[in-house]
Amino acid sequence: MALSKHDIETRKKELEKFLDAYPAKTKKNRRSHIVVRDSSLEEQQIIEANTRTIPGVITNRGCAYAGCKGVVLGPIKDMAHIVHGPIGCSYYAWGTRRNKAKTKDGEVNLINYAFSSDMQESDVVFGGDKKLAAMVDEIVETFKPKAVTISATCPVGLIGDDIGAVAKAAEAKHGIPVMSFSCEGYKGVSQSAGHHIANNVLMQRVIGSGEIEEAEGKYAINILGEYNIGGDSWEIERVLKDIGYHVVSVMTGDGSYETLKNAHTAELNLVQCHRSINYIAEMLEEKYGTPWLKVNFIGVQSTIESLRNMATYFGDPALTQKTEEVIARELAAVESKLEQFKKICDGKTAFCFVGGSRGHHYQGLFKEIGIDTVLAGYEFAHRDDYEGREVIPDIKLDADSKNIEEIKVSKDEKRYKIRILKERLDQIKDKIPLSYYGGMIKDMPDGSIMVDDLNHYETEEFIKILKPDILASGIKDKYVIQKMGIPSKQLHSYDYSGPYAGFRGALKFAEDITMGFTSPTWNYITPPWKQKPILDGTVTEGGK
Repeated sequence: MALSKHDIETRKKELEKFLDAYPAKTKKNRRSHIVVRDSSLEEQQIIEANTRTIPGVITNRGCAYAGCKGVVLGPIKDMAHIVHGPIGCSYYAWGTRRNKAKTKDGEVNLINYAFSSDMQESDVVFGGDKKLAAMVDEIVETFKPKAVTISATCPVGLIGDDIGAVAKAAEAKHGIPVMSFSCEGYKGVSQSAGHHIANNVLMQRVIGSGEIEEAEGKYAINILGEYNIGGDSWEIERVLKDIGYHVVSVMTGDGSYETLKNAHTAELNLVQCHRSINYIAEMLEEKYGTPWLKVNFIGVQSTIESLRNMATYFGDPALTQKTEEVIARELAAVESKLEQFKKICDGKTAFCFVGGSRGHHYQGLFKEIGIDTVLAGYEFAHRDDYEGREVIPDIKLDADSKNIEEIKVSKDEKRYKIRILKERLDQIKDKIPLSYYGGMIKDMPDGSIMVDDLNHYETEEFIKILKPDILASGIKDKYVIQKMGIPSKQLHSYDYSGPYAGFRGALKFAEDITMGFTSPTWNYITPPWKQKPILDGTVTEGGK
């Protein structure tokens, strides 16, 4: 719900008050990462993003290794993903994101395995490359993966182990691709750097390495930036296949080396999580001529809009008719049930601070069940994720960003195709988000707050001011929030629930949120603002 100009100014003053607790330099830094939405301004304040977290501040961010191995590579099921580093780093690689995968009998599925070189102090002193080489040999002989990845952690970069040389020798020895990823945790300012590193290598070594020249089905698509948390990808694919789409590959939820090889055959790329995979989307368009379409399969109306945009792109009346038939069928199955949950949720408010595009995507789903999002943000976004891709030319690259290789691809003379004629492109380019993402802020109401890299102190202060009814975030702050008497919905791995994508996923989400509100647990917890007044004052005689 949009606020009046007076209420917006009040909110800005409240923000300034709690920022005063910071030292002057820190306050200036953090102030530039927080924006109060105000559409009356001729130019809305820009937001700082993709900059280093201030030392000493408790952030929710992950590292470059987390973005590379944990997010992008980990869900690929027929590859062995080796973590070269101490065992603590591998804990993150072992089932914490709930990427689901299934295979047919006889196919390779290594999704439940965590492979680590388990570096000890002696390995740090004398080097761990020999140990790593022996480990690759053992894994290939035992598990027969289609390919192997080696992800470097911080100690590897510090001592100089040459994982590239180990990978090259192992590839020659075993005759399968062995890829190295220099994704040491300290590269870049967050896990976003790791996404970029993973995208680069997958584009150089995997995508397009298949021999197939034409997709095996009509309306061939790739789904990019979908990681099958809790089965999201399966629910999306169910609907798309019912309509008649042929899914070439998913990057990378329930994805495989075998399907990624032939991603060049798709007619359209769908981008769900813009931040983690827009690099591959752009490179696929440059090299093979495949346009990308920004989609959002979180929420009923967002799913409908995405399906209709896809049909508009292909421009086939039969596909459009089938799209509407499937939408009508799915709506009939969930609409009345959603209304029941909305009766309980209506009028409540939420914080939505989640990585990837979820901080944006889930606002629409919250709204559908009557919940307004009053604060939202990302852990590892860049400015374009907040303000839209039109600001990209204005983003100044700092030393941290320049530390990540920016690979260039050129047109593949053999496989490059014009997927859509210019005349048709001119007709639809203003109707659908083709090769474009508008960012989060355009969809947020006046008075709502956008925060980049929200930290622990700010979380508590914003809760005291805005008093949300629920906070959607990650595992790091989940229990602190609940101890403040507020339900916390963990949207990194869905609290062992899901799927939340598509029509049925929206219904499951509504059910889980309602269950959170109606739990008797909260009767035993008193929020801190009920114990201590936010404003202190005295009453004197005569009103003086």
